[in-house]
Amino acid sequence: MRFPARFRPALLVLLALLAGVALLYGVYADYRRFLDTPFDVPADGLVLEVRPGMGIDAIIRELRRQPGLLRSPRYLEAYARLNGLAPRLKTGEYALAPGTTPRDMLERIAAGRVIQYPLTVIEGWTFRQLRQALAVHPKIAQTLREASDAEIMARLDRPGRHPEGWFFPDTYHFPAGFTDEAFLRRALAAMERRLTRAWSQRAADLPLDDPYQALILASIIEKETGLAAERPAIAGVFARRLRKGMLLQTDPTVIYGLGTAFDGDLRRRDLAADTPYNTYTRKGLPPTPIALPGAGALDAAVRPADGDALYFVADGEGGHVFSRTLDEHNRAVRRYRLEEK
Repeated sequence: MRFPARFRPALLVLLALLAGVALLYGVYADYRRFLDTPFDVPADGLVLEVRPGMGIDAIIRELRRQPGLLRSPRYLEAYARLNGLAPRLKTGEYALAPGTTPRDMLERIAAGRVIQYPLTVIEGWTFRQLRQALAVHPKIAQTLREASDAEIMARLDRPGRHPEGWFFPDTYHFPAGFTDEAFLRRALAAMERRLTRAWSQRAADLPLDDPYQALILASIIEKETGLAAERPAIAGVFARRLRKGMLLQTDPTVIYGLGTAFDGDLRRRDLAADTPYNTYTRKGLPPTPIALPGAGALDAAVRPADGDALYFVADGEGGHVFSRTLDEHNRAVRRYRLEEK
């Protein structure tokens, strides 16, 4: 078809416009495809660290250090700036897992959804063991390494308080650079909440004067048994002994009182060596907790099981045998000690 000469300039303009539109559409389609195409990362993913002062340009440079990872850096910059994300990018460590798209990554960085690292505080740990775990965790910033226990409690706004028992066992998650002080604050607040709740639900005839005594008793229960079902029964024995004014005679308190001198073998002379924690030589509860009790031990301490048992001995299989009288107890001791041998 031939067009009159006078229409040819307009036709050329139209064709140019159509070509421009097609080109723009192609660029836009490629841009959208880039934003929603997952990064080519290893199966175990990558970690992108956004350090203080890093803007979108610095993030792009960091991504380009990984060969083949970032196909179109200008698209990434355009998305960040056009959508107002560039000034909102937050520092921290971010996971680029398989399936992560450029759009996902930028929105995650703008929202500050950093990698959360875990540390599990084990029920029955001592405060010393908790400090050791914090000291070796690679993602926790150390601010208390040289501080004494007393200095730590002062930093936590609890001056004069003995630290043992006051940090709730649980799995905590935190970003890289989280300080040991911040971690302890979180665990301390969790324990104070748990203890307050447990004390508010205590049994009416509980032979304890205050929540701190409940914390002490819970720590002993925690060290005496790892069986959740046994904790109320263990608590019941101790509660009855306290009411009767009997010695608690619990080995874990003696071991705690020996400190680093304990070599793993509790001897008869250790039971006779008087320390503030020796419940074979001193009546009542020890002066402080001896470990970090969990929720089950706290609940058992304030709601001990009913019964008439005053003694218990390990059965060699993780549980205990309970006895009403000393004669019954001695027979059980001879039986299970002989089986152990």
